[in-house]
Amino acid sequence: MDVLLQLNTVPCTFLKRLNRFVALVEVDGEIRRALVTNTGRLEEFMVPGRKAFCLPKSGGKTDFILIAFKDLGGKGAIIDTRTQAKAFERALELNLIPWLRGCRIKRKEIIVGKSRLDYLFECPTGEIYAEMKSAVLRGGDNGEYAMYPDCPSIRGQKHIRELIELSKNGKRAMIFFIGALPGVEKFRPYKRGDPEIARLLTEAEKAGVEVHAMSISLLPSGEVVIENPNLRIELRENF
Repeated sequence: MDVLLQLNTVPCTFLKRLNRFVALVEVDGEIRRALVTNTGRLEEFMVPGRKAFCLPKSGGKTDFILIAFKDLGGKGAIIDTRTQAKAFERALELNLIPWLRGCRIKRKEIIVGKSRLDYLFECPTGEIYAEMKSAVLRGGDNGEYAMYPDCPSIRGQKHIRELIELSKNGKRAMIFFIGALPGVEKFRPYKRGDPEIARLLTEAEKAGVEVHAMSISLLPSGEVVIENPNLRIELRENF
């Protein structure tokens, strides 16, 4: 597995989510506030007493960033969306992503219609408008799926509709998912979380929007590694 980032993480214990963006954690026996960047519900992770990984920060009303939760094999499931984005961008720089071979980031935060998409890539075959989503919900009989979303997302729906319009207008469009869970092999939408997202993804694929996914995880040493750069996509059977 290729190393993408090295983080100076510290062990912590999750205690409670105070609101959408702040959690209480225990670090070295002290109760501290930690920033949560992922707006999903994350109910399978945010269980009092669950072991986690935090990153010290300075300034603001929080002392740490809640980066990941201890998961399979002692590895971390990375919930921090900023870390996910940095890992993806490093994988792109290292040319480790087969579906973006030879591409580079031309611009970030591109306004398209009434939405703001994450990336505009410049590739050997032309430009690609792309949106990245965090898939940190595990599913399947053997936990082999990374899934998105774990709750309704009006914003996510809007992004997919913009991508569909781009594709219909002759632009190359893409949505990709960061399965930030150790040991996953495939991606699928979580219909119970948002049935409209599941429907829109199928519509998007039919309209020519490219759908991809990759998986990453956090090692106990603080290294973020790429586990699988090309997860299998399953859109037809939604559960």
